[in-house]
Amino acid sequence: MALKRVVVTGLGALTSIGKTVDEYWQGLTDGVSGCAMITQFDASKFKTRFACEVKDFDAATYLDRKEARKMDRFTQFAMIAADEAVKDAGITPENANPDRVGVIFASGIGGLITFQEEVVNFANGDGTPRFNPFFIPKMILDIAAGQISMKHGFRGPNYAVVSACASSTNAIIDAFDTIRLGKADVVVTGGSEAVVSAAGVGGFNAMKALSERNDSPETASRPFDKDRDGFVMGEGAGVLVIESLEHALARGAKIYCEIAGGGATADAHHITAPHPEGLGAKNVMNAALQDAGMQPTEIDYINVHGTSTPLGDIAETKAILSVFGDHAYNLNISSTKSMTGHCLGAAGALETLACILAVTKDIVPPTINHFTDDPELDPKLNFTFNKAQHKVVNAALSNTFGFGGHNASVIIKKYKA
Repeated sequence: MALKRVVVTGLGALTSIGKTVDEYWQGLTDGVSGCAMITQFDASKFKTRFACEVKDFDAATYLDRKEARKMDRFTQFAMIAADEAVKDAGITPENANPDRVGVIFASGIGGLITFQEEVVNFANGDGTPRFNPFFIPKMILDIAAGQISMKHGFRGPNYAVVSACASSTNAIIDAFDTIRLGKADVVVTGGSEAVVSAAGVGGFNAMKALSERNDSPETASRPFDKDRDGFVMGEGAGVLVIESLEHALARGAKIYCEIAGGGATADAHHITAPHPEGLGAKNVMNAALQDAGMQPTEIDYINVHGTSTPLGDIAETKAILSVFGDHAYNLNISSTKSMTGHCLGAAGALETLACILAVTKDIVPPTINHFTDDPELDPKLNFTFNKAQHKVVNAALSNTFGFGGHNASVIIKKYKA
């Protein structure tokens, strides 16, 4: 059986630098930092007191107020971004069989805010087990996929994917495989995360994973800078509508680009630290290239995992040099986490979306907050520091790596009839 070609026909985003795809892209190309002091809880006693929050967010602006109260913040984000993507794609019961439209959606952690609230309320009570009846349905990680399908009546394959910070890239790859194998015509895919809470910040602080640059939060996420000191927590959602080329053409859909291939590997090394030589990262990029039937020289841009951690940034650049050789110096490389923070399970979707727009518009978004070169990084690599660059981008690769050693890469290329 010949594999079907898969294209992207709809996009949705909700981030700290923009609440729509257009706003998100404008923020990326303008080099806007989404980081500020935390407003969702009193973080004054925490080592890290800042994050990339979705600002001035009121779910009732987008969703029915009664329904919104039954959803954790991560599901609210997912619903809003999915609404934008489905509308953008123009999917309706008239042009797409609902039995052949799936939802494969991701989150790294799910309803952590709901979990924290319910447990704290119980601990502060009289010991009587009084829990909100929506506690479990709000908290469980798969509920975003379920809620999206229920709102839109999509009855195709429906499940959640979790692989820490690689989650939504894995979801996109699963959706891609589902369509090219002919198991669905259309899949709504991506990821959502909302863990800016005492539990989230406190937990990552305890691991010494977060930046503690409280005196300058807007410059705290500084991938590949010599003085980087940890990642900045972000939140938000990114959603893609993808479908088989034949289905998209039959209904006259707008086509953004084509998904060329994807890969997944494991470091098998450490629960949080990357392999020091980037072995898993090297293998996953090679796997994605092989799946796409492409040579390294065909890639023009890499949206790197680039979390702004001392070890991670070095390991990833070693992997890039290993895979791409001399062509690495022709690549544009950038970490959009310098602007959005690390959105954990939503990161892969938002960064794939950045690759889609880079391919569509021939603009590479920057890595902001670069002040001091790191002598451990090859100075000949183009990290697209501080300012977006115009460049023909025929193909882009997005990397995401998660705690536990999970690695995922996906390749986006210009659509050609």
